Amino acid sequence: MNPVIDVINKRVSLRKYAERDISKEHLDLIIDSAIKAPTAGNQCLYSIIMIKDSETKEILSKSCDNQPFIGKAPLVLIFAADQQKWFDYYAHRGVKEYAQRENIAFEAPQESDLILACEDALIAAQNAVIAAESLGIGSCYIGDIIENYEFHKEFLNLEDWVFPVCMLCFGYYEEDYKRVYRKRFDKKFIVFEEKYRKLTKDELEEMFEEKEKGYIENNKYNGENFAQMFFARKTGAEFSKEMARSMRVALKKWDGRKL
Repeated sequence: MNPVIDVINKRVSLRKYAERDISKEHLDLIIDSAIKAPTAGNQCLYSIIMIKDSETKEILSKSCDNQPFIGKAPLVLIFAADQQKWFDYYAHRGVKEYAQRENIAFEAPQESDLILACEDALIAAQNAVIAAESLGIGSCYIGDIIENYEFHKEFLNLEDWVFPVCMLCFGYYEEDYKRVYRKRFDKKFIVFEEKYRKLTKDELEEMFEEKEKGYIENNKYNGENFAQMFFARKTGAEFSKEMARSMRVALKKWDGRKL
C-alpha cells in the first residue's frame, strides 16, 4: 500500500502516551509539516501555541472538560485562527489611510474572515497529525478548547482576532499498543455526486444501523433509542451549550466594525 495512505489508515486517537518527551527532531518535523499545509492566499491565517509546561497542561486538562490525559501528554499544540497579525501589519503599513484615499471600505475582520482562518488552522493541524503519525507519534484532537472562551482568551493571552480552533495532544505510542479502530459511516452516505441529497428515512436507518447497536437500555439519559441517548450525551449536553455560548461571545469580536 502507498505509505501515506497506510499512515492515514493506521491512525487512531491516542489518549495514553509513552513516558518520553517528543524529540526536537520530531517536533521540528511536525511543526514544519504543519506550516507546509495549504493556506488561503499563502497567508497562513493561524498561529500554533506550543505547550510543554506540566502546570499549563494540567490547567488545560481541567478547563477542557476535565480530561486528565491532556495533562499527561508530552506535547500539546493549540491551533488558533489568526487574523490579528495581518491586521496589525495593515496598521503598520498605513493600509487604513490608503483605503480612505482610494475610497475602499476598511473594516475589522468579519465572520467570513474567521471561517477562512479556521480552515487554514485545521488544515495545518491535520498536516501535523499525519506527520506525527508517520513518526510513531499518536495524537488526539480536543475540540473543548472552544469552550470557556473568556478564560482561554486570558490564559493564553489571545488577541481579539485570534480564536483557538482546536487543541492536539501528542505522544509516542507505548510499545505493543493495541490500536482500536472505530468504524466510520459507509461512503455512500457521505459522498454525493454533483449536488447534495437529503437521505431518506430508510437510508438513515441503514446509515446508523451499526451505531444503534451501541444503545444501552435503562441508560442514565432515559433515551428510548440510540439517537435520544446520543443527543443527551453530546449534542444537547452542557458542554455543547457552553461551546455555543463561547462561540457567540467570540463572534462579537468579528463584527466588521469600522477601524
